[in-house]
Amino acid sequence: MSTTAALKTGMKGSSGLLVGEEHTAPRVGSGRVHVLATPVMINVIEAAALAAIEHLLPAGHQSLGTRLDIRHFAATPVGMLVRAEVEVVKIEGRTVTFRVSVADEKEPIGDGTHERMVVNVARFDVRVQDKVAMVRARR
Repeated sequence: MSTTAALKTGMKGSSGLLVGEEHTAPRVGSGRVHVLATPVMINVIEAAALAAIEHLLPAGHQSLGTRLDIRHFAATPVGMLVRAEVEVVKIEGRTVTFRVSVADEKEPIGDGTHERMVVNVARFDVRVQDKVAMVRARR
């Protein structure tokens, strides 16, 4: 059985965030203006993608973000709610592609596409641990 067999195009997910000072560009190191930082917006997008598909993956599998093509075109101040919505638009092998839209309480603030790869967690962890061992051996 395919690891993505339970997934279908058209599936949707969403995630929200009340923007706090800890979510602003100066706090995460991506700018100086006290508005929602792009890296935090990306976290909200990834959470929406997880909400769309993660619960349908086989035991021992999860999805990992592998590609983002995102625009962040409007600022969101502290105290405002942000919501990301995603829709599965393509499933190719273990790769799932999402269309993304993000809005705050006033207007759209971002859009784009996001890809995630479905992996076997145990096999993935073996590769990560091999990398850790290689780095330790060089030190």
